[in-house]
Amino acid sequence: MNIIKILDENTANKIAAGEVVDRPSSVIKELVENAIDAGSTKIEIEIMAGGISFMRVTDNGCGMSKADLKLSVQRHATSKLRTAADLNNIETLGFRGEALATIAAVSKFSILSRQAEADFASIIEISGGTITDFSEAGGNIGTTVKVEDLFYNTPARKKFLKTPSSEGSNINEIVVKLAISHPQIAIRFINNNKLVIATPGQGNLFETIKNIYGSKVSAELLEVNAKIEEFSIKGFLSKPTVLRSSRQWQTFIVNNRVINSRSIAKAIDNAYHSLLPKSGYPLAVLAITIPNIDIDVNVHPQKSELKFADEGRLFRAVYHAIVDTIKKPQEIEEIVTNIHDLKPKFHDSPLNFVERSYQDIPVVENNYYANKDYENFSQNNHYNDCSTEQTVLREKINTVLEENRLNDYQVQNTMENRFVAAIGQVDNCYIIATDGSGLFIIDQHAAHERILYDRFAKNTDKIPSQQLLMHIFMDLTEKECEFINDNKEVFLKLGFNMEQAGPNSMRLLEVPSDVQIVEAENIIKEILESLENLHNVSPQELRHQTLQITACKAAIKAGDKLSLMQMNFIIEELNNTMLPYTCPHGRPSIIKFSSNELAKMFKRT
Repeated sequence: MNIIKILDENTANKIAAGEVVDRPSSVIKELVENAIDAGSTKIEIEIMAGGISFMRVTDNGCGMSKADLKLSVQRHATSKLRTAADLNNIETLGFRGEALATIAAVSKFSILSRQAEADFASIIEISGGTITDFSEAGGNIGTTVKVEDLFYNTPARKKFLKTPSSEGSNINEIVVKLAISHPQIAIRFINNNKLVIATPGQGNLFETIKNIYGSKVSAELLEVNAKIEEFSIKGFLSKPTVLRSSRQWQTFIVNNRVINSRSIAKAIDNAYHSLLPKSGYPLAVLAITIPNIDIDVNVHPQKSELKFADEGRLFRAVYHAIVDTIKKPQEIEEIVTNIHDLKPKFHDSPLNFVERSYQDIPVVENNYYANKDYENFSQNNHYNDCSTEQTVLREKINTVLEENRLNDYQVQNTMENRFVAAIGQVDNCYIIATDGSGLFIIDQHAAHERILYDRFAKNTDKIPSQQLLMHIFMDLTEKECEFINDNKEVFLKLGFNMEQAGPNSMRLLEVPSDVQIVEAENIIKEILESLENLHNVSPQELRHQTLQITACKAAIKAGDKLSLMQMNFIIEELNNTMLPYTCPHGRPSIIKFSSNELAKMFKRT
């Protein structure tokens, strides 16, 4: 018995709609992209009840003739290409000729369109895939598409829709991204009779972002403008003061097409890694231009993803473009100042140091290093000289106030020379310092972590290591062992020498000199756990993650008691780092209270 049958066109369209149209936001995306392809300079989007009951998109584009209007609602009818070879150079957002037919199959649908040379507009009305009217009508130049009762004839699909509020938010997000990607088009979005978005359409990307996100956000943006190999990368990034809990404020545009890209997102994360906490994402609008021959646009039903000829090169280009932007000297000053609204007056260096002799400061005997077994705290000779004579504060900040002889000298010197000097320690965790014009609170662990990270990063050849008299055997998964072996040279340059000891075991032979041996195995395992996809990790990412974790484990900890000499050394070393106001994980390392802020706290102003 024959059981295979060819589906009728209406049924096929309903099934196809599941790929192209899964919710109201995908309908809006398809209709607005068609309007953009039609050369529109003005587009208006209207929705009711999250788009479930009503959607309308009106444009002033080229419009369609009556004959083309009827063809437009048939599957695989398009004006965008003629052969498969045209996909290699496609520049329009649409090209398959599926959207209108599939939308019309699952809604009550109509198109009103008129070309400039036509005396009348033409209208076609379709209900559930069946044409109910096709005639001439009055209308302006351009096209208006109306969609009502989406999925009314496919209840199984309709039940998966979310609330009208949630669906409306999804549409808002789509409209925002389309407006940002085409700043030359004036786009209006009306939700339940309320104007939500209205962009100027003047072709200025910054003004469009400002119009959508507001002047406060736009004031915190850094401009990206880079040409790396064949990639042109332009756009804007936010300083760390502007964060979101999701990637909602990140828009990636490749050849004028809004896409989702894990590679671009990962490049942003890696570039910002030492500036942001793990819980935040910066605003990012990146418009990337690449030869069409290097991308495949026909890999996703909703055209929201692209396939790149070399995704690794894309990642590197975006990463370096962002790093070059956020780490420009003039931007660093603004970034670190704004992270905690610190407002220090920077001149030659972030913390305004002047040279000073430690011999001028009275000292108290203390054998800190012997008691703490802390010989690896620093390889710097300046520090080693401090190992026998240390200036110590007994307990907390109130003890500092009792030792007036030392503090009076330091405060006086601070006031005269305007350098930052330590005056004490709170809870063996925070260094208290002053520059005469305010008070600094420094997280000793975060500060030392930043110092070590920058020191390690400068060793481009090989980080100094120590051989282990007793080798450490680590039980790992087969995948982790394979990853270590594949990246053995990278680990070796970072101070870790490992070799295979068994099917699921590695032998650790050397570790960085600054790392305590008891921490070595934990560092390796934490590195492996932090890299989610061990098969797609770049050497740069592995290096950064290793340096970050190694610096964290090797740094002094909260609870370690420090002498004044050690505190001042940390402050001076921190001053020599590129980003002194954050640790490599993005946590703050310094908070400053100016004299004015202190006066306000004590009700003096």
